[in-house]
Amino acid sequence: MLLTDVTLREGDQMPGRAFTAEEKVACTRTLDELGVPYIQPGFPATGERDQQVISELAGTTDAEIVALARALEGDIDAALEADADVVEVFVSASDRHLEHLLGTSREGMLSMLGEALDYIHDHGRTAHVTLADAFRTDHEHLVELIETVPNAQFVSLADSVGARTPATVEDYLDGLDGHVAFDRLGVHFHDDMGCGTANALAAYHAGVGKADVSIAGLGERAGNSALEEVAVACTVDHDDTLGLDSGTLIPACRSVLETLGEEYGERRAVLGRKVAEHESGVHTAAMLSDPATLEPFDPGYFGGQRRLVFGEPTGRGSARRLLQRADIEPDEGTISAYLDALATVGPVDLDEAIALGQREFGA
Repeated sequence: MLLTDVTLREGDQMPGRAFTAEEKVACTRTLDELGVPYIQPGFPATGERDQQVISELAGTTDAEIVALARALEGDIDAALEADADVVEVFVSASDRHLEHLLGTSREGMLSMLGEALDYIHDHGRTAHVTLADAFRTDHEHLVELIETVPNAQFVSLADSVGARTPATVEDYLDGLDGHVAFDRLGVHFHDDMGCGTANALAAYHAGVGKADVSIAGLGERAGNSALEEVAVACTVDHDDTLGLDSGTLIPACRSVLETLGEEYGERRAVLGRKVAEHESGVHTAAMLSDPATLEPFDPGYFGGQRRLVFGEPTGRGSARRLLQRADIEPDEGTISAYLDALATVGPVDLDEAIALGQREFGA
């Protein structure tokens, strides 16, 4: 499965956000170094800033630079003039969205979409399509839609309001199996029910070819499928790095968030600095022996860092192993004295704990 990063476009649509052109360019270059194959920095029809961003990035990245556009000639012209590698056209797919958002019939939408894609190809550019509210659209309508755009490289199905769960995503895709080519399908999920990442993984298991993701799930309302969570889950479960440089994943994602001034919780999955921190006496004792005992993955593999913390909660088993690492014989009296010392100076990290043992009990 390939990834399209939408952090800079979706995140910019959150209330109170206005990422600068400089921030968007810098973040795109970080994502490019990470190995993300498609990056969507903006929506050129919205103004000069996004046009500038895409123009500055065009031809300078390994990633394909994607510009979002409605199925309107003016939107497409803005993307073409910015020299985007890919023009991604979005249209409404469900009856509800056709009536209340697009204000047109299904036939009218199909005509608009077909003309838009012909226009893009006439100008020698690659076209992608996103179908809004696709997961609440009848299968027959969706198959018809996909069949009418054979010149689109990818057709992404959007769960625009975050209304699906992994089970319903799986069921919906099962209904398309045999009718459309899954390697040409993409998915775009929102996290309104907390299922954004899980839904992207369900699509991965179904064989879908591409997924939209954003760092820390940044995006409208509750956000989108989180890039770092999807990447780590696929690596751990399937030994599939999705083409990313795994060793720089965590630092790259943190760098983007810091550049954009976006906060993330210290206990946020994958990225939080506390998720690989352990202090419980039982936990630290086991992890001094074998870290995998209580970790789903080695954070160092993804550029993160494990931190073991020692102090008052430290147990005798941990103290014994720490003293052994400090080359000190862990007799019962030394262990008790060492625990008292840890309780007094703690909490300390592993190196500090070993140094304390050497200082207090070394020859």
